[in-house]
Amino acid sequence: MFDPKDLLAAERTLLAWLRTGIALMGFGFVVARFGLFLRELAHAGGHVVSQRVDSGWIGTLVAASGVGVNVWASLRHRAIVRRLRAGSMDIGTAGPVTVGLATSVTGVVVVGVLVAAVWR
Repeated sequence: MFDPKDLLAAERTLLAWLRTGIALMGFGFVVARFGLFLRELAHAGGHVVSQRVDSGWIGTLVAASGVGVNVWASLRHRAIVRRLRAGSMDIGTAGPVTVGLATSVTGVVVVGVLVAAVWR
C-alpha cells in the first residue's frame, strides 16, 4: 500500500542530497579560487610562484562531483518513488554509501592539497 509519509520521506532525502551537491559545487568554487588567491598573494609579496598542484582543476572536479551527486539523487529519487508506488520496499543502500565514500576521499585529497599549498 502506498503511504504518503513514505513519499514525503523520499522527498526530504532528495532535498538533503541536493543540498549536499550544492555544497560540493560551492566548495569546489572556493578551492578553485583559493589557488588564484595564493598566486596573487605571492605575486604581491614579490615571491616566485611555484605551484605544484593546480587547485583550479581540483576545484572543478569537486564542483563537477556536486553536479553528479545532484543528477544521481534525482534519478534515485525517481526510482524510489516508482518502487513505492508499485508496493516494493526493496531500496538498496549501495548508491548512498558509494557517494559518501567518494565525497570523503575527495575531501581528504582537497584537504591534503590545501595543507600542502599553505605549508610550503
